[in-house]
Amino acid sequence: MINEKLLRPDSIAVIGASNNISKPGGKIVKNLIEHSFPGKLYLVNPKDQEIQGMKSYKQANDLPQVDLAILAIPARFCLETVKILAEKKSTKAFIVLSAGFGETSDEGKELEQEIVDVVNRHNACLIGPNCIGVMTPHHASVFTTPVPKLTPAGCDFISGSGATAVFIMESGIPKGLRFANVFSVGNSAQTGVEDVLAYLDETFDENASSRVKLLYIENIDDPDKLLYHASSLINKGCKIAAIKAGSSQAGSRAASSHTGALTSSDAAVEALFRKAGIVRCYGREELTTLANVFMCKELKGEKLAIITHAGGPGVMLTDALEDGGLQIPRIEDSPAKDALKEKLFPGSSVENPIDFLATGTAAQLGKIVDACEHDFDVDGMAVIFGSPGLFPIRDVYEVLDKKMQTCKKPVYPILPSIINVKEDVAYFLSHGNVNFPDEVLLGKALTKVINTPEPASNEIYVKDINVDAIGRILNESQNGYQPPEIIHRLFDAAGIPRVEEIVAKNEKEAVLAAMKIGFPVVMKVVGPVHKTDVGGVVLNVRNAEEVRKEFHHLNEIDGVEGVLIAQMASGTELFLGATYEENFGHIVLCGMGGIYVEVLKDVASGLAPLSHEEAMSMLRQLKSYKLMQGYRKQEGINIPQFADIIVRLSSLLRFATEIKELDINPLLGNEKEILAVDARIRVEK
Repeated sequence: MINEKLLRPDSIAVIGASNNISKPGGKIVKNLIEHSFPGKLYLVNPKDQEIQGMKSYKQANDLPQVDLAILAIPARFCLETVKILAEKKSTKAFIVLSAGFGETSDEGKELEQEIVDVVNRHNACLIGPNCIGVMTPHHASVFTTPVPKLTPAGCDFISGSGATAVFIMESGIPKGLRFANVFSVGNSAQTGVEDVLAYLDETFDENASSRVKLLYIENIDDPDKLLYHASSLINKGCKIAAIKAGSSQAGSRAASSHTGALTSSDAAVEALFRKAGIVRCYGREELTTLANVFMCKELKGEKLAIITHAGGPGVMLTDALEDGGLQIPRIEDSPAKDALKEKLFPGSSVENPIDFLATGTAAQLGKIVDACEHDFDVDGMAVIFGSPGLFPIRDVYEVLDKKMQTCKKPVYPILPSIINVKEDVAYFLSHGNVNFPDEVLLGKALTKVINTPEPASNEIYVKDINVDAIGRILNESQNGYQPPEIIHRLFDAAGIPRVEEIVAKNEKEAVLAAMKIGFPVVMKVVGPVHKTDVGGVVLNVRNAEEVRKEFHHLNEIDGVEGVLIAQMASGTELFLGATYEENFGHIVLCGMGGIYVEVLKDVASGLAPLSHEEAMSMLRQLKSYKLMQGYRKQEGINIPQFADIIVRLSSLLRFATEIKELDINPLLGNEKEILAVDARIRVEK
């Protein structure tokens, strides 16, 4: 639990302080001194009486009362030291830099837990172990570099890995990314990424707190806490981008359904992030580029002007933006367009990209930005301006700096010449600006931002859903795969449309069922999980004689428990399924059926419960969405109804945690209706 003694201590003790600044205990003292910790600094080293010009105590028992203790000593000495400080010195915050705990062995994990128990008994805060430390505007308690100048205008950065935190800062700082607070939580023995984010949410001050949060996460121990506080912060006006490392298949379970085979821990993370409104990243450069996008004014639409003096980068940026759904509209003919062209050199293009040539001047850049701000129908500008090193360009960057401060539309500066004019770029960054040296990374970052939905409501849609009936049906069910009658009743209770089906135990029942439903019908074996693999599905059965013949054929299959007679539906194959992930809840997957799900893995995931807006967002992110809309005279499907079925399934699952795997494969849909044709549900109580 984060507290004021961690963030703004009046006194800090470094246990394991050293004169050797190549050791953590030496470097952290150096950082605290050089970055002007304003409180009292106490150092402990059993061998040296003086550390870096300051008095050193021999042991923790000799210290006066201290707010924050930083431990840079072997793991085996940490527990006793924490006990002394917590019990005798009223210490309420601890940063344990030391390794050798839960990350190395079971014994280390036990030792880690003993330290947590002591800290918790005294209502104190623990960061680590196995971390690089913490940086706040009050103190630089890290043993690494760089140590950036912290400002509320920067971003809050929380990392589960110390080394990765260093590398991310090294990626961001040269681009002008600034930081407000940096937390490296290491093993997260007591305080993890979710806990720090919760503190930032609970103490958020709209006039003082940073509005950009960056996360590097290796383990999500409390998905509900992460979802709640990330959504809360975003709803307060913050932006969050995160890397979740590790995207391997969840466990080694032998999943028998398509959904079970497709769903992984990564699908659960993807669903959680989308529900929270977190922009997901996969690498350091992407994360810091996203952060810089957040540092600029917000893009309120999808139309961008590209202003460039170099054709190639403009083309590459155009491709990246349009691939992700943004527009680079042609500048319509107008007096303003003609007036601008008159102010540029011959050969310049005032279309979009707006190319004012390699000889373009600072004054011309200013005129172009003004036209985009006031006259042209665009929502923001990307300005590309580098240098071959032939002549000074400081005046260009001075103009760009002024325009970024005064324009109401966002301006994204792409200054690629980080060697030729590095001093000019440094001047530009020193004014609090950011830089996007790679135009394609900027383009991809902007498209990720516009394609990440706002935080979703966690309310459960219950209109025309019989919650009581769902509970009764599950109480009657047995563990394992459910018979058709249970599946039918669950779907009917949730309002999920399905084909009419009747299970027949003998030939006579089969004929009567087919006549009731109406020819043609489908006949399926009941019992085997994978019906098609055993030849257990017969389509287009057109008369009673065929029913009798196919009944005997299906009744000879191993494991048969009956034969299902079903309404013959037609349309586009769709897929919908869900699986239960421990801690996360139900992950719902949707897409088109057939090769789209089985071969191309074109599926979208969402975390139950889902709203209609979330369901539509899931469908829109599918590569096959255009096919669902109808393509080249091919009939599409009823997309609003598919979204409604997705929502209803998610609501069913929220009242049915006993369901561990569910497949509806296929649903068959056209522009009028969508019907569930075949389904499997596995229950574990």
